[in-house]
Amino acid sequence: MLASPLVSAPLPLGGNAHVRVLLADDEPALRDALSTLLAQEPSLALVGAAADAEEAVTLAQREQPDVALVDVSMPAGGGPRAAREIVRSSPRTRVIALSAFEDRSTVLEMLRAGAVGYLVKGMAGEEIVDSIHRVANGRASVSAEVVDGIVLELSSQLRREEIELQRIRARAAEIQRFVAGEGLAIHVQPIVDLTTREPVGFEALARFRSLPPRPPNEWFAEAAALELGTQLELATIDRAITLLPRLPATAYLSLNASHRTVRSPELIDLLTGSAGRVVVEITEHEPVEDYDELADSLRPLRALGVKIAIDDAGAGYASLRHTLALAPDIVKVDISLVRSIDLDRGRRALASALISFADEMDMTIVAEGIETAAELDTLRELGVRFGQGYHLAEPAAL
Repeated sequence: MLASPLVSAPLPLGGNAHVRVLLADDEPALRDALSTLLAQEPSLALVGAAADAEEAVTLAQREQPDVALVDVSMPAGGGPRAAREIVRSSPRTRVIALSAFEDRSTVLEMLRAGAVGYLVKGMAGEEIVDSIHRVANGRASVSAEVVDGIVLELSSQLRREEIELQRIRARAAEIQRFVAGEGLAIHVQPIVDLTTREPVGFEALARFRSLPPRPPNEWFAEAAALELGTQLELATIDRAITLLPRLPATAYLSLNASHRTVRSPELIDLLTGSAGRVVVEITEHEPVEDYDELADSLRPLRALGVKIAIDDAGAGYASLRHTLALAPDIVKVDISLVRSIDLDRGRRALASALISFADEMDMTIVAEGIETAAELDTLRELGVRFGQGYHLAEPAAL
């Protein structure tokens, strides 16, 4: 309940000017009580009362009040949405959050949204009026009941943010170290003829020395998140290319690249001179927004003599869409289809369909992740000529 009578506060903004106040609360009884309170105070002028966030934003845009008293838990987006849009559309308006909640998360949510005051429902009317004047005069106003909680939560949050920022900086520095060539090694895994077991190619796989150790896919994912993904992939490709003279002359080198890296002009520079023995594998685990643009990016590589492979076919975002749109030279069947293919009729049927499609399109099939003799025998029966996996040879340094 609101207490009365009210104690008049000093007039803000100079002279006899009134503080123009917008009220927004979805509880009719409380809205009426607050409207009466504000209307009775000579130093204040109520310019509108809203029942939800949408109406509050509309009124604020039209009236440009000095202060907006906003309930935290209103319909149509709540107090945080109302506060953000009021501050954006009426920059001179200062927002006070009004709520029955005293938890720290509610306070912080409103403060992040742009509120400069926070009042707990049930406080005396003169305290509300005084808070409006304080905020109108450029000062913050927060109920004493929640001050300690805010200080504690803000300090904890700042500490968490600082720790996270330090972690990000450390990760970025580690990735930059890899980009410079430190702690980066290349292992290769043979891609073999499944009948003769002779290698026809070698896939280059990055290995990163770090403590604690992390899988390469995690480093590449984090590099992409830190906008260092292309740099790390190019550094890996640059290091891998140096291995070509040490491979059998009849074997190709297969290099992994995301669709972002394929678009990089630096990739063409790296592959010029070695293109005839290089296959670029484009992973299917990331969504491609513009296939036409990606296909255009592949043309200069193909003109150099680079072969294109679709990695992880049958898994990930696009399934056969990559293959249809990019017309690769090689289609690599994902390990999710190869695993236990000798025991699973569904996997055999799907792999058989993929093989038939590749044959029709003059594409070469390579099976990934072959780990047992039974998987190998089944793949050969299905007509797969080439493959790789731990059953055939593990990745290793040359």
